[in-house]
Amino acid sequence: MKKLCLTFFLVFSICLTGDAKKPAPGNILRETGDAFAQIAEAALPAVVFIDVEATIEIPRYGYRVQPYRDAWGRYGQMAVPQELEPERYSQEGQGSGFIISKDGYILTNNHVVNNADRITVILSDGRKFSASVVGSDPKTEVALIKINNPEDLPYLKTGDSDALRVGEWVLAAGNPFGLSQTITAGIVSAKGRSGVGIAEYGDFIQTDAAINPGNSGGPLLDINGDVVGINTAIFSKTGGYMGIGFAIPINQAMQIKEQLIDHGKICRSVIGVYIQDLDDDLAESFGVKQKDGVLISQVMKGSSAEEAGLLAGDVVIEMDGKAVQKASTFRNRVASTLPGTEILFKICRNGAMQEVRVVTKEMKDGRAAAADPEILERIGMTVDDADRAPGPQSGGDGSGGVVITDVKPNSPAWRAGLQPGNLILSVNRQPVEKVSEVMAKLSETEGRRILLLVSDGSGSRYTVVQKD
Repeated sequence: MKKLCLTFFLVFSICLTGDAKKPAPGNILRETGDAFAQIAEAALPAVVFIDVEATIEIPRYGYRVQPYRDAWGRYGQMAVPQELEPERYSQEGQGSGFIISKDGYILTNNHVVNNADRITVILSDGRKFSASVVGSDPKTEVALIKINNPEDLPYLKTGDSDALRVGEWVLAAGNPFGLSQTITAGIVSAKGRSGVGIAEYGDFIQTDAAINPGNSGGPLLDINGDVVGINTAIFSKTGGYMGIGFAIPINQAMQIKEQLIDHGKICRSVIGVYIQDLDDDLAESFGVKQKDGVLISQVMKGSSAEEAGLLAGDVVIEMDGKAVQKASTFRNRVASTLPGTEILFKICRNGAMQEVRVVTKEMKDGRAAAADPEILERIGMTVDDADRAPGPQSGGDGSGGVVITDVKPNSPAWRAGLQPGNLILSVNRQPVEKVSEVMAKLSETEGRRILLLVSDGSGSRYTVVQKD
């Protein structure tokens, strides 16, 4: 009987112990809620409301009467268009930002403070300060402002956005629709988003934490309360939250901040290559076992890449020990390094791995380190060298060239009247004979208008493609 009681006691004790190790669902929810509350309590004092006033000019046109004489000597009058003094008015805007140092440096978005005549920063406790722009970078949408004559200010600690994992909890703080000191929670939905039309050098964090107009410039916080991103834009068909928001990685933003403070401007680097993403067929053709990596399609003469010995057909696997998976990531990393920086590339050449060291050079005229790999996708067409494309090509005579192989319906290319089989003869009045040349000329195009000379077999014509 004693043995039976002892056995029952041991089993009952084990059951109790086992149950005690399993936290009740309510406890987990309370702990998560407490963590969010602690983050909000610590972070919100350093999240600021930014009120901006800017002068907007609207061009005006009118007519003046001018006398004239026709071919028969008769006099008359005609109305001649002329530009009038522009109409000016004051426009107010609002956004968010966050303090990153006790002496008053604040990170926000370029579009929040761009062309501002007056910037007022309002803290959570109601204190107001005037601020000035230290510098901004439209190509990444990062801006740095500073409070004038600041007091001792609360500030946020920055984390490591490279270490952020998809699925992690994050919190977005800011002033959506002017509702100050708002915080929302969600997860990291994706990393490395580019080609979404927000900024030229985009490498965004995607999140489902609610972001709305007015959140721009506010911090994206990890579960430790550290800043991992700057809330920048949303994908929306209604103008409001639809579950997809984008934030600039804080590591990228801090690089911009350091350059603005140290140099007063942004210096970007190039190595002089044109690149493209790998697919399964290309990976197999160039002897790469995995699909991750970036293919070098052309090396520019006199470039640092040529000096270092990089060749067309090389596949870049790593940069300074970090894996390279997409052409946009490669481009952003090269551009973000200071000119004169040595980068160690791990490449695959003819199926064999080797290392190449390349010293970057300063980018001139704002040109990119490599052709924009998503430019054709945004325009809505695909191209190929005429001698490789299948089937007869309209206008092709066997002498080479670049042929349009597909046009996406309702895209800019489709609206410009381009069709599969058209041969591209020039881009912005510059002759092209290879796909790499088309990519380079398209990437160098400033503004929204691209002038193409195309042949459809019956003759040549110029057409303008408006980039979205």
